[in-house]
Amino acid sequence: MSKPGFIKPENRYLFYFAIFWVVFLAAAAYLLGGWDSRKTNPNQQLVSHSHGNATEIKLQANRQGHYLANGTINNQNVTFILDTGATTVSVPESIANKAGLNRGMPGHARTAAGTVNVWSTTIRELRLGDLTFNNVPGTINPAMDRDMVLLGMSVLGQLNFSQQSGVLTLSLETR
Repeated sequence: MSKPGFIKPENRYLFYFAIFWVVFLAAAAYLLGGWDSRKTNPNQQLVSHSHGNATEIKLQANRQGHYLANGTINNQNVTFILDTGATTVSVPESIANKAGLNRGMPGHARTAAGTVNVWSTTIRELRLGDLTFNNVPGTINPAMDRDMVLLGMSVLGQLNFSQQSGVLTLSLETR
């Protein structure tokens, strides 16, 4: 007779079989979850290159053809989606609060979802790879998706960019 609390020898095989599949499925979910996030944002680790007096970053388009990139606003990690149709950098309210952005003058913005109320703000420091921008005009938009920042022309207008075969090259010349 076996001791209480121990697995009976005839059930030990089933127990190990179940543990194997739980561990296997957990590992597969973890690995595939990372793979999926890299497909959504293939630019999670930006690499900057210096060419003469310019710093350059190459971005891969995601599955939908959008250019996303990780960066920071006031040392707060964010994911940017590049939007040449946005006048300024547009920050969701939840990220603005974490980054310590102050609400300025209220206003309205026209978006794909219609007209929304926004507040002007100034971003002390915005980083994209080795590119740093200071005192960037922006807006705080409480109607935006909570985890994406629109990188608009208040930053993109300072860059040279070209696109070829799903790769967007951004460069900034140092003066």
